[in-house]
Amino acid sequence: MKSLLEWLLLIAGFIYWAVAGLSITLIANILTLLLPPRYALVCGRFILQKVFQLFIAYLKITGLLILEDSDLKTLAGQQGAAIIAPNHLALWDAVFIIAQIPEVVCIMKGAILRNPFLGGGARLAGYIPNDSISKMLKLAALRLQTREKLLMFPEGTRTKSAVQWLNPLKGGVALLAKRTKVPVVPVFIRSNTRFFEKGWPLYRKPVFPLKISITVGEPVIFGKHETAQTFSQRLEQIYIAELASPHPLRRQAVDSNGR
Repeated sequence: MKSLLEWLLLIAGFIYWAVAGLSITLIANILTLLLPPRYALVCGRFILQKVFQLFIAYLKITGLLILEDSDLKTLAGQQGAAIIAPNHLALWDAVFIIAQIPEVVCIMKGAILRNPFLGGGARLAGYIPNDSISKMLKLAALRLQTREKLLMFPEGTRTKSAVQWLNPLKGGVALLAKRTKVPVVPVFIRSNTRFFEKGWPLYRKPVFPLKISITVGEPVIFGKHETAQTFSQRLEQIYIAELASPHPLRRQAVDSNGR
């Protein structure tokens, strides 16, 4: 009986996501035509934050999710430009961060920006596609120059199932830090589940409640004599040292069933 109820609650969550996504896209298309870009950005980020917060509240109220993210509230209150750089466990990692830091500009796959369920709100909020690395770096640097916060996953994609801590870091964060000298703030996401990770089929129900912890590390500054490669290696070691440390939600090895 409990398992059936959890399935129904999970399906209701998926339905909410589909309806909300399509509604946001419709609203975003209208607001894009009616509002000046400056006001459209504010509306887009406000709408996404509230939709994400409501989704998280639903998961908490139904007992499907236990979330520890108080560090993000502190980060949201800090002024000035920063590159917020989380490890990337699951498909919905950005949802938890944007729910607490709505003004953040997200670097995301161009395919998501073109997705009818997700793209409208993201375009309205001024998110940046990563289809072209050179164009992405240019746009991101311009946003950082105006003291905005940037959300960028340094792994470039979700952590692979067979990997213990995280994928080797891509060079985008390091190149951006080198170009702008803006601090990189590592964010550490831990979970008791592999739900929504790369390769997880949607028909497989996870064990509930899902437990997720999000903590924020100390800002990392690009060194005077560093190269992008050495900075990226230093940043990767910071993630590994933190994620490998003792913690109730420390990442576990994958079993024979891929769980």
